[in-house]
Amino acid sequence: MARGSDGESVLHKHLRVLDAFDALRPFLTLTEIADAAGLALSTAHRLVAELEREGLLERMPDRTYRLGVRLWEFASRTPGALGLRELARPWLGAVHARVRQHTQLGVLSGRDVLFIERMSTRDAVLNLTLIGGRTPLPVSSSGLVLLAHAAPTLVDEVIAAGWPAYTPHTIRPGALRDKLRHVRADGFAVSDGQIHAESRGIAVPVFGPHGAVYAAVGVVIANDGTSPQPAVELLTVAAAGITRALEEAYLPDGGGAVRDGVGGLRALVSSSQRSLDYFASLDAAPWPTGG
Repeated sequence: MARGSDGESVLHKHLRVLDAFDALRPFLTLTEIADAAGLALSTAHRLVAELEREGLLERMPDRTYRLGVRLWEFASRTPGALGLRELARPWLGAVHARVRQHTQLGVLSGRDVLFIERMSTRDAVLNLTLIGGRTPLPVSSSGLVLLAHAAPTLVDEVIAAGWPAYTPHTIRPGALRDKLRHVRADGFAVSDGQIHAESRGIAVPVFGPHGAVYAAVGVVIANDGTSPQPAVELLTVAAAGITRALEEAYLPDGGGAVRDGVGGLRALVSSSQRSLDYFASLDAAPWPTGG
């Protein structure tokens, strides 16, 4: 992999440019990109031009930039996130119909929880989670679930890096390990007022086909001191349903592998049976695109 004179790979510099964008800053000028990425303006100009040529960035009429649609195209091909969303959405919808607040699905991403699906109502409690948004693991119920089942080295990294104290109730590093022990023992996490005093997060793990924790499904509801048990029971049923769907998608023959490349497709894609049969008949031929 090509590296610059500073020892940093060219790919990593491109990723720094892409990382400058987030849900709250979807449009950035070249100067803003350079500042956010910590790059010289001339370097940022060159990298942005390369990313624009490949469709990974798009230049707007006002000379700002946004992430390119080609990134969405790449993301749509991975079962790791979007496939999980497809499988989980009916179960999330069932939970959301009951709680009528916020229901969300998160996966581990570095020292953060990355939310890949979210359902809300207009009159729900305060919650700044966005699809594609990140939250430090210790301050989110979903993050606590994921961290509780992660490698001990990640816990060490999270504590060493620290995290913001959003409210007086935000957990501090000295209490994190004990909290994680309780989460593992209880099978769920409750986060009372850690980010917003009025809001409470409750989450449970979603197990993958091989028994490892694959994701976390949770709700954000009013922090009113009531028992979390009804929400835990609801989420546990949903998590079990998602786990079964994952097993059907990734272990269609019960032997740990997709035999023909089609078995997982049927569970991952929401479409008509005739459409799925047509996809299967294409075998190795390229899929047509469009309407």
